[in-house]
Amino acid sequence: MSDESAEISGSPEWLALNESSGRFDDLALRRLFTDNPGRATAMTTTVGDLVIDWSKHRVDPDTMSQLFALGHRAGLRERTTQMVTGQRINTTESRPVLHTALRAPAGTVIEVDGHDVVPDVHAELRRMEAFADRVRDGDWTGQTGRPIHTVVNIGIGGSDLGPVMAYEALAGFRHDRVRCRFVSNVDGSDLAAAVGDLEPATTLFVISSKTFTTLETLTNARSARAWIVGQLGEDAVAKHFVAVSTNAEQVAAFGIDTTNMFGFWDWVGGRYSVDSAIGLTLMLAIGPDAFSEFLGGFRIVDEHLVSQPLETNAPVILGLIEVWYRTFCDLPTRAVLPYNRHLHRFPAYLQQLDMESNGKQVRLDGTPVDYETGPIIWGEPGTNGQHSFHQLLHQGTTVVPTDFIVFGWPDTTDSEFPGISAHHDLLVANCFAQSEALAFGRTAEEVAVDESDPQLVAHRTFPGNRPSTTIMAPRLTPSVLGQLIALYEHQVLTQGVVWGVNSFDQWGVELGKVLATAIIPELAPEAAPLGNHDESTNALISRYRAMRGRS
Repeated sequence: MSDESAEISGSPEWLALNESSGRFDDLALRRLFTDNPGRATAMTTTVGDLVIDWSKHRVDPDTMSQLFALGHRAGLRERTTQMVTGQRINTTESRPVLHTALRAPAGTVIEVDGHDVVPDVHAELRRMEAFADRVRDGDWTGQTGRPIHTVVNIGIGGSDLGPVMAYEALAGFRHDRVRCRFVSNVDGSDLAAAVGDLEPATTLFVISSKTFTTLETLTNARSARAWIVGQLGEDAVAKHFVAVSTNAEQVAAFGIDTTNMFGFWDWVGGRYSVDSAIGLTLMLAIGPDAFSEFLGGFRIVDEHLVSQPLETNAPVILGLIEVWYRTFCDLPTRAVLPYNRHLHRFPAYLQQLDMESNGKQVRLDGTPVDYETGPIIWGEPGTNGQHSFHQLLHQGTTVVPTDFIVFGWPDTTDSEFPGISAHHDLLVANCFAQSEALAFGRTAEEVAVDESDPQLVAHRTFPGNRPSTTIMAPRLTPSVLGQLIALYEHQVLTQGVVWGVNSFDQWGVELGKVLATAIIPELAPEAAPLGNHDESTNALISRYRAMRGRS
């Protein structure tokens, strides 16, 4: 990053946006559309199958010009090039950030310390494909010789959120026989619910942990191992467990044949890893061909990112608008509302992608930021949210920028379920209506035309002026899902570069892990003495001991 961008908040571009934020309330969407009849066309951007309407944002050409100038000042183009060419932009861990290499076409050259990593990526993909074909064809059998019917993915964080989100999203592409379940929570009821009704003889566990030491994952994995061994014997472990890891020694000690260990690299961050071997469970479900289409979708947006100028670059535009809202307009949160039930885990996936990446309070050089970073991401599928939190979106005191995601075709056809097209028309109508109502609202004068009770006019008035993006695609396919994920990945990159933070480490998750490790022995039946905790934590530990009848 350039010296200038390290002092980004003192730059002329930043100061100009600070001044512009004072007229944020004047950026009324009704007026912006009235003054510019071609606004919707001018502010709709296409990348791959995604059509992105960002015209309902509270920005005008001057605002966007200032944001693009800020992006240039921050060195966004240079930083993007550094990322995709394998430079060590994760400075706190001295690592490249090369999730884009996971979907690079064969023949591309991307070097890390003089070594081309692309052939390694494709070699691992071929190993995954061969294994997936064996499981899907029934050639891989368990201890009793029966084919696998259920794959249980055990991981946490990026080793869970990405695979489970994509598995749910691509339900229409799953294998007829092979079904997948996911365990992440160390709460024992999570594992019990996942395996309680399964047959051990037809169950395969995928243990996903880069180091094979992640406490929550290994706790669940050991319990799953005991379940298999108790039913099928010690020799069954090699046939009912595979690993996604880089720690061959620990994998072998667990009892997994290391020929059934699938690897990835330290330049793949967990929240960016669903398109690596971490996606093995997804490949088992949808097959190698569909997984290849999934990777191709990522690639479409990657190529758009590196080839388009900032001014026509879809993820850059959306990322800069989020910087405008979070930093200059003090809007702390963003809702992501997919109008497709199969994307019900997509907001949770984006929570990790965005909040773990940019929830930072120091710059790359360790100095504190003096501005707001990292929006709070949340959401639920439409139309359910319309009957709960949409009240706050429309008439609450907090302005919440919103992303709507919608598709032209339903995932189910009328031949599969009669009348489903009418359902989809209603679903899409609601999506469009919500964005319209948020943007333009309903004035008191408009309400008064229909409302005879003047006391109700204020209650039925909608202020409008609530900004949103609408992202449309023809269908939810593996390629389109890859495009969506990459779009948000590169938005996060854009925001982090402008804020001058490291979007690719996550030290904030470490302290709780360290403290939990200290507390575990203090809760055990033969409890260790209380440690050096605060008064409240010591009281909680003692109360737990008493509840469990432990002295």
